[in-house]
Amino acid sequence: MFGARCMCLFLRRCSSVPCAKHAASTKLLRVREALEVQDPTGGDVRVQGWVHSVRSQKQILFLHVNDGSSLESLQVVADPGLESRELTFGSSVEVQGKLIKSPHKRQNVELAADNIRVVGPCDVLAFPLKYKTRHPPEYLRQFPHFRCRSNSLSALLRIRSEATSAIHSYFKENGYIHVHTPILTSNDCEGAGEVFQVEPANEVREPGENPHFFNVPAFLTVSGQLHLEVMAGAFTKVFTFGPTFRADNSQSRRHLAEFYMVEAELSFVESLQDLMQVMEDLFKKVTNTVLSKCSHDVELFHKHVAPGQEAKLEQMLKNTFIIMSYTEAIEILKRARQEFTYKPEWGQDLQSEHERYLVQHCGRIPVFVFNYPYDLKPFYMRDNEDGVHHTVAAVDLLVPEVGELCGGSLREDRVDFLQPRLQRLGLEDTYQWYLELCRFGSTPHGGFGMGFERYLRTILGVENIKDVIPFPRFPNSCVL
Repeated sequence: MFGARCMCLFLRRCSSVPCAKHAASTKLLRVREALEVQDPTGGDVRVQGWVHSVRSQKQILFLHVNDGSSLESLQVVADPGLESRELTFGSSVEVQGKLIKSPHKRQNVELAADNIRVVGPCDVLAFPLKYKTRHPPEYLRQFPHFRCRSNSLSALLRIRSEATSAIHSYFKENGYIHVHTPILTSNDCEGAGEVFQVEPANEVREPGENPHFFNVPAFLTVSGQLHLEVMAGAFTKVFTFGPTFRADNSQSRRHLAEFYMVEAELSFVESLQDLMQVMEDLFKKVTNTVLSKCSHDVELFHKHVAPGQEAKLEQMLKNTFIIMSYTEAIEILKRARQEFTYKPEWGQDLQSEHERYLVQHCGRIPVFVFNYPYDLKPFYMRDNEDGVHHTVAAVDLLVPEVGELCGGSLREDRVDFLQPRLQRLGLEDTYQWYLELCRFGSTPHGGFGMGFERYLRTILGVENIKDVIPFPRFPNSCVL
């Protein structure tokens, strides 16, 4: 049978004279589309992509070609006479031939090539990615222009794409309006001062002229929340999904200077429980969609990058998330036998070590921690008016390994509470427009944000946040 297949390929090659017109009329398939064909009829097709392996035998030539649409490559079988010096690992090719049933159990179809054209040759000796080598993430980060060709990052990018689509679908199906909030902004929503200021390069200003391009200091956004609050005053439920920036001089596995945030704002909301429900539903429904549509890509991470993560994720999805107050969380931490670097005390912010312990204490099920101390949080969080332990209606969602995944709150819509607080902070003039929102047709409202890269770390088990984004930006590194 093997010899008969070789002879068939040889005869087809001898009797076929490929031409540009014939190639253009041949159906172009993505690799994923070709692999999904259940009953190939031997029709003429074309595939374009990059060579993942070349194996030449005396009577037959084997190629594996991928175009990024699938974790699995498409096997190409050809007459050895079609091989050339330029047909190497990493080269880009266009293959024309017939899609046929494969005799091998591991694959349903293969492409019997009539013609192989090397579009772009690749010097395998100089190419930084090596055949049959599993490069560690630290090595791949050195080559941001090539690492998307590795199996791990190509799988990651397909998962990112599917998760992005699922997030948009979730909000659309639940009646939210998508808003493009600005990247350039004059406010610092978080109030931490970790912002990148933006001014034109090498601009010359006349004496006495305002020194700022926009007449006021402008920054790269740290959050679209305040702009969403404006929009929620007209559209009830809104969301945004885009890049955000923090000038946090940290080299940790948890932080980036540029990352993506999913943020939502809802009007006519008076309960933190309502926000928690949206966060939990968003996490579970998006994750189930990703697991369904990217099963092979997710499996690569669960098998080779984070063994055991599949069971941990299943535990998160099948259980209702746990809810506890900040005060309860502090008591649990104080009773812990573990020694913490930062001693847990009421009134102090939870550190990452505290967050990890709380999730571990709760059986590795995600935990909502709510009602944080008033003095820890920004001006826009709603005062709970709760006496001795003065708190605001804020909530964080903590997940295994990662810690904080989502943060949100009910917003302060009462002018008599908001104005004195802004005065004490010296922000009344800056946020006069926010006070006006409260005065003219405001509603009880709230919202939250979810770090997209932290979400990907949570479902895949990736240790370093730099490995779940195509082009990581962090202190001392802005390559490409």
